[in-house]
Amino acid sequence: MKAVRLHGVRDLRFEQVPDPTPAPGEVVLAVKAVGVCGSDLHHYLEGSIGAIHSEEPFVLGHEFAAEVVDGGALPPGALPPGTLFAVDPNRSCGTCEWCRDGHTNLCPEVRFTGVPPYQGALAEYTCARPEELVALPEGFDATTGALLEPLGVAIHALDLARLKPMASVAVLGLGAIGALMLQVARSCGAGRIVAVDPLAYRRRLASELGADAVAADAAGVLVETDGRGVDVVLEATNSPDGPQHAAEAVRVGGRLVLVGIPTGNRFAFDAALVRRKGLTIKMSRRMRHVYPRAIAMVQAGKVRLDPLATHRFDLASTPEAFALQADYLDEVVKSLIHPAGLP
Repeated sequence: MKAVRLHGVRDLRFEQVPDPTPAPGEVVLAVKAVGVCGSDLHHYLEGSIGAIHSEEPFVLGHEFAAEVVDGGALPPGALPPGTLFAVDPNRSCGTCEWCRDGHTNLCPEVRFTGVPPYQGALAEYTCARPEELVALPEGFDATTGALLEPLGVAIHALDLARLKPMASVAVLGLGAIGALMLQVARSCGAGRIVAVDPLAYRRRLASELGADAVAADAAGVLVETDGRGVDVVLEATNSPDGPQHAAEAVRVGGRLVLVGIPTGNRFAFDAALVRRKGLTIKMSRRMRHVYPRAIAMVQAGKVRLDPLATHRFDLASTPEAFALQADYLDEVVKSLIHPAGLP
């Protein structure tokens, strides 16, 4: 089959690789759409995320939708070929202390699709367990299915935020995750929402998606709140300075939810600032079992996904897609790769 493998920093290659061999209990899937995630870009630009890296050529991609092509040992008709599914990339062990407590996203033994050493979905075919397949309702296409994963990340972040009705919110970073958190926050009952990004086109998108005010930097949040700061900051930047800016934008006694992955794997706070403000700081990692709520939000019109899917590519053009998104070209928000051909 054809796949795209990362050989090094900014070195993606469209190649012929062996077809996947399903493990016992797995089914074979034809990949229909894959979103390019910010975490994929860290591997692309830095070669790793923290200590996670691969010494061998590696297939990225964990936001995806696919069709069953081989149900393996399942009873005939259990998963009819051609049925479209979103695929949960998080295969937790199910038995550790954290899994038993419901924190499957924190499982130390997790097998996460597209994170070394587990190959990802930027290929014609991949494998998954039936319990990792999320049936898509009528009217959902492959792009919508792929975008359910980042929507799930946004929902999990709002779970951590414990947002009170009419609480004021700032969203720092308006890539796909930030744009989704903005919409989920509104659905959760947020009051005034200030959206922050240095890129003007992303600020325009935030206004279209329901932000009450936009700003080019976190100082604008203080201007919008007469110096008080907001009740909750949702941070989704890739900047090492993002968490510090979030701490500056939140009110005394407020709450920060940090979702972004900083370039260079380091960030720092002004200790006196966060201590004197008495901040509650939550680190958000991936998501738990939120696909049903993500689907329900899309069905109810609580979130808009289409404006985020700004660019589409076939599999062979994946290197161009990553370069475009990494360099913020052509007003990109989210690139979608379609291994079976453009819809």
